[in-house]
Formats: sequence, structure tokens, C-alpha cells
Amino acid sequence: MLCQRVRIAVLVMTIIGTVSAVAQEEKNEVGGSLGRIFISDQGIQNATFPGHSIHYGKGLTFDVNYARRIFVTPIWAVAGEVLFTYNPDADVNAGSFGFSVVPSGIRQVFVTPAARVNFFPTTGVSPWVSFGVGFAHYSQSSELLYGGTNPGKSTTSGAVQAGLGLDVKITSRLIMRGGVRDYWAGTADFPLAPTGKTRQHNYFVFGGAYWRF
Repeated sequence: MLCQRVRIAVLVMTIIGTVSAVAQEEKNEVGGSLGRIFISDQGIQNATFPGHSIHYGKGLTFDVNYARRIFVTPIWAVAGEVLFTYNPDADVNAGSFGFSVVPSGIRQVFVTPAARVNFFPTTGVSPWVSFGVGFAHYSQSSELLYGGTNPGKSTTSGAVQAGLGLDVKITSRLIMRGGVRDYWAGTADFPLAPTGKTRQHNYFVFGGAYWRF
């Protein structure tokens, strides 16, 4: 009986110590990452010319991220995060010589406050999921790909962000993070190449470093 009580007491003290250690961990986090955005091809409605699908290049993209942990346990942790993702140049290709219908490129900005849940946050490796809502802004080249003035305009729309990935703890403060985020947002304005779509998936595959303080 005495040994059993001792074991229980040790277990309780261990749990209290673990929770206390978790509570004392740094709650703020800032960092950034590099990756590429993947956008699926889109067919042009009623196209009678060559190049009747819109193809997007995989633009080199970066993001910056600030987060603050709201609730932490040894099993899971919840953080509020703000994501700023910028794709400065995604090539666009459709049409052909004599059928100039799309700009040569677009730029994308996504800003999405979100909630992130990390699993087993006190271990060296922590999977996570994220979900948030914000906005997307697209601007585009002033010239069409095969010549001529681009009649398309910049657009802003609501965006839904869903992501998953993995955190790897390098030190108590430095974390390496990899993952994929899907920004489901409006489409770019291509009046000469209508696709019939109003929204598209923008898959951001990335890796980066983050600092806790």
C-alpha cells in the first residue's frame, strides 16, 4: 500500500512538473518560409484557338507568420496566427500568337488570420493543422502574353486557408516547419479568357524557420 501511494505521488508530481514546464514555455512565435504555389490548369470557355487552357507557373513564394499560443497542454496546443503570403510572379500561359488572351503573369497576396492546433507540442516533433479566413489580392501584368494591352483588372476576394504540416524543434526556441496550405480564393480577372470559375485552389508547399520568445 505504501509503495502504491509513493508511485501515485511521484506520478502526480511528474504531471504537475510537466504542466508547469509547458506553461512557462515561450508563447510568441515569429518566422518565415519559402516555397511554391501550385494552381491547377483551367480550361477557357468556347475557345476556338490553340492554347485553350490556362497554365500557371509555380511561382517562388514566401510568407511571414506571427503566432501566439493561447492554450498549451502536453497533448495539444492552440495558437492564433496571422499569415502573410506573397507570390511576386506566377507566370501565365494560354492562347498563341494572334490569339493573345492572358497577361504574362500575376502577383498574389494572401492575408489570413487563423487558428493552429499542434499535437504533442512539448516533443521534438509536432504535427499541426491550421484553419483561417481572410482575403486574397491579385494584380497582373499590364501587357498580354502575346502582345497588346491587358484589359484585366486587379481583384480582391475572400480567402479560406487550410493547412497541415510538421514542426521539428531544433532548440527550445528555434523550430523548423514544413507543410502545405491551401488558399481557396477568387480567380484572376481574365476577360479575354473566361473559365466559368469564380474560385480556385492555391496550394502553397513550403519550409521555413520560426523563433519563439
